Amino acid sequence: MDWADSPEQATFRAQVREVLKSGLPDYYKRIAEGETVEEGGGGDWVADRKSDEKTRREAAERWGKALAERGWFAPQWPKEYGGGGLSPMEQFIFNQEIAGAGAPRVGGSGVSLLGPTLIVHGTEEQKKKWLPPILSGEIVYAQGYSEPGAGSDLASLQTRAVRDGDDFVVNGQKIWTSGAHHADAIFALVRTDPDAPKHRGITFLVIEDIKTPGLTVRPLINMAWKHGFNETFFEDVRVPAKNAVGEINRGWYVGATLLDFERSNIAGAVAARRTIRRLIDYTGSKDGKPKSRLEGREESPVIRAELTDRYIETEVGFNFSFRIISMQNRGLIPNYEASTAKMFISEAGQRLQRTGTKLFGLYSNLWDPADERAPAKAAFTQGYVTSVPATIAAGSSEIQRNIIATRGLGLPRG
Repeated sequence: MDWADSPEQATFRAQVREVLKSGLPDYYKRIAEGETVEEGGGGDWVADRKSDEKTRREAAERWGKALAERGWFAPQWPKEYGGGGLSPMEQFIFNQEIAGAGAPRVGGSGVSLLGPTLIVHGTEEQKKKWLPPILSGEIVYAQGYSEPGAGSDLASLQTRAVRDGDDFVVNGQKIWTSGAHHADAIFALVRTDPDAPKHRGITFLVIEDIKTPGLTVRPLINMAWKHGFNETFFEDVRVPAKNAVGEINRGWYVGATLLDFERSNIAGAVAARRTIRRLIDYTGSKDGKPKSRLEGREESPVIRAELTDRYIETEVGFNFSFRIISMQNRGLIPNYEASTAKMFISEAGQRLQRTGTKLFGLYSNLWDPADERAPAKAAFTQGYVTSVPATIAAGSSEIQRNIIATRGLGLPRG
């Protein structure tokens, strides 16, 4: 691995930093610096674009426009489809700088998942119809994959789509549908041949309006009292058959398409770096107020050792990410290496938040960021709770360990 930027990479990094400096709205900068905590989840571009608050809406619009002017609204898409056409290393640098500034990602699942799938498998009519609204930020999609009985084993999905003339009639349920309450449309994997082997008989459908009759989105409130997920019900939802992407009954292979080479989880690694730096800065504050929340715990050899371990782990996580992008830049395809990075970074992130709560002792019981007694605006108290699903989402740690064991270490399947 070469940790230093080439001259071309250094130039590109400078361009990204300039856009962040001039184009990132102050609203997002204040949130990134922990200067303000927004009620209702401010700082999420997908949610902000539909907020009732003018400040949030305008910030989302300005940030999306600033990226679009550079072709970076969809940085991984080919240029001929309106994307940035960035190389794997440029994507890495772009995502590293975005995460380092605490800036929100834009476009949602339409940019990261549906767009790349359409580019590879969609018809020309589908591309012309669905890609431009994604790039303009006009349409945001939710992803309908997981089901109550099909999470890690997604191919066991049972949501049915039965052909009826020119339509499919869809019945079933999806769960953990991220951001569906802010989405305009949804794409889903549905079972169109129940007699086929489970990885076959699946079709990829685009439902152009999330308010289609029979489609119901219900909130799921997590243990941090936040609404990020939903359960989605389909009751005789009619979807035009022409909205199937790729071949009928071959949707599993269509859904597996991903043009985005950025599998390094650099955003998670950089977020951990920001978090440990914030914690270290807080323990070293000299204004007296933070110290009063620590009650001498920052001098404890045990706590100091934990802080040291967490710092080392953030650097290890970054290097796991850098290993993956270095492979991709050489034309290699990471496999178990991506699982290693995902598992390590998500578990290290949990330990980091737990160390923060230990450092603040009983003050970690204060949940409200607006409470002047809450250390670091209760960031570590809330972070400790919200870090729990990090080792479940996008493939649980158990699944990642199986991949590492079988594909990385060559161990037999249990």
